[in-house]
Amino acid sequence: MRWARWIILLLIAAAIGAVLHYNLPQRDVVRVVETTEIRIDFSAWNRPFYTSGDSGGGTNLDQRDIRFIRTIRPDGRPSVYRNEDTGWFGWPPYFKTDSEDLQTEAGALVSDAESPDWVLVTHYGWRSNPLSIYPNAISIRPVDGPDDRPFPWSNIIVLALLVLAGFALWRLWERFEERVVVPIVDGVLVRWAKLKDWVRGR
Repeated sequence: MRWARWIILLLIAAAIGAVLHYNLPQRDVVRVVETTEIRIDFSAWNRPFYTSGDSGGGTNLDQRDIRFIRTIRPDGRPSVYRNEDTGWFGWPPYFKTDSEDLQTEAGALVSDAESPDWVLVTHYGWRSNPLSIYPNAISIRPVDGPDDRPFPWSNIIVLALLVLAGFALWRLWERFEERVVVPIVDGVLVRWAKLKDWVRGR
């Protein structure tokens, strides 16, 4: 049954990786072409990928006006970001409450292909056409050119802290297992052996 154990471990690792990839900040160098606001009809499939509404706004679970930032990547591919508040108690905990200001900043950075102004969009989340979900923009700032890609220090720090936390939990579990679990299991096995001997009349 060793293969089953490895399959379970791989599934757990894949789930953790997917959660981290969705929630950790990602950065794209793009050119802003338009900012807009569109009413989105939510479904059971895409509702979990949107926040509950801007801070102080409504919480309509069926539809809501969503701000969007439409951009073009250096290779010509389109990239669309939603612009929603996460609030103080939302997930992921980016504490974003300035989506209106961010929309204004993005609108001021609109440029065309002849004289492009490249910007760095920090965001989290995924883009899926079938599910109609979009990454959520966290911040935007101008950069010198399409090759300007800062080192992801924040991601490295978060991953390092998670590794340290995982190692600490593993060590705590080892001590707990050695001091508590193993004696209990050994005691149960001894009692079970005595019970079998008693039943057999020994």
